[in-house]
Amino acid sequence: MTRIAQAHVAEAVRAVERMNAQAQVRLGDEIFAHQPNLLGSVVVLRRMGASDAQIGIALHVLFVAWLAMKASGHRWPVISEDNQDLCMQRLTARMRFVEGLSPELLQQAVAQHISEHAEPQLLASTYGHFRESGMLGARTEAEKYVLLAALNLVECIAFTAAPTAR
Repeated sequence: MTRIAQAHVAEAVRAVERMNAQAQVRLGDEIFAHQPNLLGSVVVLRRMGASDAQIGIALHVLFVAWLAMKASGHRWPVISEDNQDLCMQRLTARMRFVEGLSPELLQQAVAQHISEHAEPQLLASTYGHFRESGMLGARTEAEKYVLLAALNLVECIAFTAAPTAR
C-alpha cells in the first residue's frame, strides 16, 4: 500500500528546490534526529570517493524523501542498519540482474520496478532526479555508490512503510 502520494513528492521536490543552504542544514539536523541511519548512508559517500556534487544529488533524494514522508501523515519507524542491509541486498541483486542490458531493456526494467514498487511515486522521482543529473548510467564507482545509496533510501522507506514490515 502506497503511503506517499504523488502530491507529497511533488510538494517535497518544490520545497527542496526553494531551500537555501541554511534551510538544508536545518533539514539535515531534523533528519538526523529522526532517521540518523538514512542521513548516515549519504554522509558516508565521501569515503566512497563521491564528490560534493554527487553527494548533493543523494542529499536531494533524502530531503525529498523525508519531506514526502512527513507530508504522508504516516508514522515512520526508525530505519535500522539491519533494514538498510536487507534492502541493499535486494537492491544489489536487482542491479546485477539489469547490469549490461541495452538502454531499451534497462528502461523497461526501470519502468517495471517502479510500477511494482511499494512507493512508486518516490522511486520515480528518484530515478527522474538521477536522469536529470546525468548519473542514471553510473559510469564511475563513486556514481554507483551514490545511485545505490539513494535507491536504498527509497527501498528502506518502502520496506518500513509496508504493513508486513512490522
